[in-house]
Amino acid sequence: MAAEVPDQVARSAAAAIHEVDTVALPGFMRQLDHAALLAMARTLGRNGLFRPGVRHRWDQIADRLRVAPRHRWILRRWLTALHNEGLLQCDETTGFVHDLRSVPRSEAADAAALADEAADALGYPAEMAQFFRTAMEQLPRLLRDEVAVQTLLFPDGELTTAEGAYRDNVINRYLNAAAVELLRAECRRARAPLRVLELGAGVGGTTVAVVPALAGHAVDYLFTDVSQFFLDAGRQRFGDRLRYGILDINAPAAAQPGSADVVLAANVLHNSVHIGHALARLQDLLVPGGLLVVIESCREHYQAMTSMQFLMSPREGEPQPGATDVRAGTDRIFLTRDEWLAELTAAGFAPLLDLPNPGHPLAALGQHIFAARTDELERP
Repeated sequence: MAAEVPDQVARSAAAAIHEVDTVALPGFMRQLDHAALLAMARTLGRNGLFRPGVRHRWDQIADRLRVAPRHRWILRRWLTALHNEGLLQCDETTGFVHDLRSVPRSEAADAAALADEAADALGYPAEMAQFFRTAMEQLPRLLRDEVAVQTLLFPDGELTTAEGAYRDNVINRYLNAAAVELLRAECRRARAPLRVLELGAGVGGTTVAVVPALAGHAVDYLFTDVSQFFLDAGRQRFGDRLRYGILDINAPAAAQPGSADVVLAANVLHNSVHIGHALARLQDLLVPGGLLVVIESCREHYQAMTSMQFLMSPREGEPQPGATDVRAGTDRIFLTRDEWLAELTAAGFAPLLDLPNPGHPLAALGQHIFAARTDELERP
């Protein structure tokens, strides 16, 4: 990648949101998170569970609330968040929690109303704001696995709501514009056709930005996901412009070695059971000098803990994402920016770019794009 490309990528990303007052965005994100924290507290405070003077272990709370085994990690994350934000007391020696702050219905409702305004300011469509609100209202049932978050995110099989999470908001417009510029530069650099493998393409939130922008270039684009549902949706949207295939990032042999010039992974690699092993497999998939483009959340927002993170609970018998890597024992799903850079380097990639810069207001939104290249030398 030529030295000037990272600067051009940053300019293109910024131009995609030129009309946005980015300085105001962290405050709007805090409003979403505040509403989610109050929703957590109201959910845990039901049925007098936290009466004055009563202490509980986390598993006792899970039992009382009838939290499904696969969602109990989410409860543990809630307890940590509420403690860190001063809404819940925790005995550091015994681990018992107590004195949950009571949250009146009116206070939670006022915060939810502000969250709707914040979602709009962050560029989320009305359908996504409604999803956030409905998920908070359904938290007791979500915890018990009586309702699947997929039914809220994909009502009647429609993708409109989910597209708002991965395409239409400010941060994803910025990140997708950066991805487009990276792939355009690679088209100019590499042989034709450029072989692009997209992992975990899902609703196509990044695909829909990248594919039209590559028109006129010779590109062989393989759209993959672990779900046939998303492959069918991709075929309906993109037709025969792309190829399609099932691919599991945790599978030992994901695809043929050296079969891709570019691997694009948008909001999927956090699902790895071991991120280092997943990155090693991507090293094998890429040709020497191949490009890896990663879009990831690098910060855990409370709003996601009351909505999207229910998608990340493993099915019965499956391991938790991060169960055996740097996240082991923490219940964390997302790696930090510094952890991503360290993991890429440890896997043999040479990091080329990461945006937004740590001091940029967009960094508070927690999502980043990373570009890294494999070694140019032929591997044995």
